[in-house]
Amino acid sequence: MATTYDIAMRQELSEEDGSAPVVRVESLWKTFGSHMVLNGISLCVNRGETLAVLGRSGTGKSVLLRIIIGLETPDSGSVYIHGRNIAGLSLDRMSEIRKKMGFLFQHAALYDSLTVAENVAFPLVHHRKGMRSSERNERVRQLLAEVGMEGNLGKMPSDISGGMQKRVGLARALALDPEILLLDEPTAGLDPISSGEIDDLILTLQRERRMASIVVTHDLHSARTIANRLALLDQGNVVIEGTFEDLQQSEIGFVENFLKLS
Repeated sequence: MATTYDIAMRQELSEEDGSAPVVRVESLWKTFGSHMVLNGISLCVNRGETLAVLGRSGTGKSVLLRIIIGLETPDSGSVYIHGRNIAGLSLDRMSEIRKKMGFLFQHAALYDSLTVAENVAFPLVHHRKGMRSSERNERVRQLLAEVGMEGNLGKMPSDISGGMQKRVGLARALALDPEILLLDEPTAGLDPISSGEIDDLILTLQRERRMASIVVTHDLHSARTIANRLALLDQGNVVIEGTFEDLQQSEIGFVENFLKLS
């Protein structure tokens, strides 16, 4: 009979060799008033894998991300990060788990009063208090170089384009070397060239860092480019989950219409 210690050790080993999901959600339900947003959905993502979550507006895609990062509480269901259920964790413990997550907001959400460099440094200032300013400055330069923005350290967010703001937001999301990357509409509002550049950047980061990533997007072309798997939501349910080819071969009417109109 397996002891609690044996089970814990097996879980720890499976997490280390990448065989266990880094993020797993089970039977998530969420309503706002009388509006059902998530209807008992279950999903998971492994290390080095990108899952794209697709669907029409109001289908709960962004709410799902906010629940995973702990900014929203589900009505029921569970979220496991590295096998640990985050429900009911103390603020301190949840804060520690969030340090392993990078979050890119839909509109980059840069601080208007801070320079590009100061925006990227923000997580380091607050969560790496022992870091010397010279080390922090070098880290910021490296991060901005990684996203092709090293020549814009002193600029304000209002001085750069939407695509460049997304790059800065991505650099900030990477500041604490996250194991999990959550991206909310990374190509929304961008022209096709800028969207393609963001897709290429995400692919490069995935190859180099092997994070577990969840991308919420309306952009089917982007999802097909960057994701290993896609999950299509409708009315709070996962209609289909699989590769882009799986979606193409589906005979589900909603899936066929979504692909045709996207």
